[in-house]
Amino acid sequence: MILVTGGTGLVGSHLLFELTKTNTVVRAIHREHSDLKQVEKIFSYYTRNSQEQFNKIEWVLADLNDVPAIDIAFENITHVYHCAALISFDPRNYDKLFKINCEGTANIVNISLAKKVKKLAYISSIATIGQEINSDTVNEDSDWNAKDANVYALTKHDAEIEVWRGSQEGLPSIILNPGVILGPGFWDSGSGTIFKTAAKGYAYYPPSGTGFIGVTDVVNLLILGMNSEINKERYIAIAENNTYKEILCHISKKLDLRPPNKELKKWQLSFLWRLDWLASFFSNKERKLTKNSTKSLQEQKQYDNQKIKTAFSYTFEPIDKVLDFCTEHFKKETS
Repeated sequence: MILVTGGTGLVGSHLLFELTKTNTVVRAIHREHSDLKQVEKIFSYYTRNSQEQFNKIEWVLADLNDVPAIDIAFENITHVYHCAALISFDPRNYDKLFKINCEGTANIVNISLAKKVKKLAYISSIATIGQEINSDTVNEDSDWNAKDANVYALTKHDAEIEVWRGSQEGLPSIILNPGVILGPGFWDSGSGTIFKTAAKGYAYYPPSGTGFIGVTDVVNLLILGMNSEINKERYIAIAENNTYKEILCHISKKLDLRPPNKELKKWQLSFLWRLDWLASFFSNKERKLTKNSTKSLQEQKQYDNQKIKTAFSYTFEPIDKVLDFCTEHFKKETS
């Protein structure tokens, strides 16, 4: 039996859709108050039989840090897709991030070992990929440096270490490090906010870019990795390196809006993160822009995806096509 953590998130919901296409028994963990209807909505994007397929999922209420509940969820489980994570770049949330991302992953690894799970597939992030001193192009072997890493990257890196520990103790595993994952349905969080930002018609755009990938490609690669003999490997999973300007302009045009045409300068970003800190201080709302995140918005890092393309002979869906699909659903749901 297959277990999916983070089943109500962007990757998890799309993964559940793919897994339930067959008669394979699938169990998914969800937290109290999580929105299961959101998962069924994701299914409806791709099939008319969304409810029938959704009903194939065996939902279990559990928290990553509730070991007894997780232990029950692992009953008869042979393969685990660990997609659950907390995403935040606010330094004040470090303890919560560490608790969920690192300690939660340690719990998944420990129980997988105890239950003799056949394989674990873990979703990490390109945020944990290191840098090269004399090059803007990075790969899986680039040296990690925690000095300028944001709190999310720090805890995801610690989570990877837990997976590596498990692999050394006999748990077959594979790690994917996806870039910005583009997919429909989650417009208020993660990459979904890119579409909301474009819809506001701002004239300014960040000066840098990063690696992007469609959620369907992430799911396909997860399943390929799980079903392969590959063990103790990590893979950068991006389809393309794009600038934020390219992404925002494409979405803006699909929304019949004027695309952004002014690049944010370094001093403007510096001013904005300080303004965000001040607003957060008085409102106690989560930080949206930090000093570390403004540094990343100025980087021109290029991610090398050759390792994963070679390992799986995989051809990625073009990002333009992914953006078109997402934007059409965004227009329908927000107009």
